[in-house]
Amino acid sequence: MNQSFEWRSQSRLLDEVAQALRERIYAGVYAPGATLRQEKIAAEFGISRTPLREALRVLERDGLVVNKPGSGVRVATADLPKLLDAYAVREAMDGVAARNAAERATTAEIKDLAKQVERQRKIVENWDPGAYTQSNVIFHEAIVGASRNASLAPLGPLLRMTSQVFAPAFSLSSERASTAVAEHGLIVEAIAARNLDEAEKLARAHINATAMRLKALLEERGTDKEA
Repeated sequence: MNQSFEWRSQSRLLDEVAQALRERIYAGVYAPGATLRQEKIAAEFGISRTPLREALRVLERDGLVVNKPGSGVRVATADLPKLLDAYAVREAMDGVAARNAAERATTAEIKDLAKQVERQRKIVENWDPGAYTQSNVIFHEAIVGASRNASLAPLGPLLRMTSQVFAPAFSLSSERASTAVAEHGLIVEAIAARNLDEAEKLARAHINATAMRLKALLEERGTDKEA
């Protein structure tokens, strides 16, 4: 994959490189645990190692990569403690977003959320894990957008990290996706009804259910490895 960049300023260079690397991680080009070969990436992007190192530091702050002396920069992996910590923040984040959306979303935004749920139902019927993962991210980002809560914007990388980067760490089944889509529908109904408390409660329960399922699954895998 070759990619060339032209920038007017050093700050824009940093932002563009960081975003390009994020998208590669989100798309699975760089899988969890993969080593990022800086010399190769710099050559692909047509840049020097200095802006690349700065961009990787940004991703490290986002929690997308880790930099360990002696082993280089790697994409973050979904170890259980980190994953559950991330979902604990997601639970609070999604709860606030849904609550604010119930108060502030426009009629058009609510209609769009309902259409997204319908699209998800069709994706589940003709099961496509990749398409579902992408639609799930879009749905949750739409609620954050409809919340008009600027304080949630910096948590955007966390949403994508939990939903896209760590998603391959467990098997997403059509059965669980079907349940999740039903939960999405209830959240949208609460937002449409302007029921702030119910929207927040449903959104938090939705994320908590995912976290508990992940905990059980990853603990089971750990037990299998020890056996």
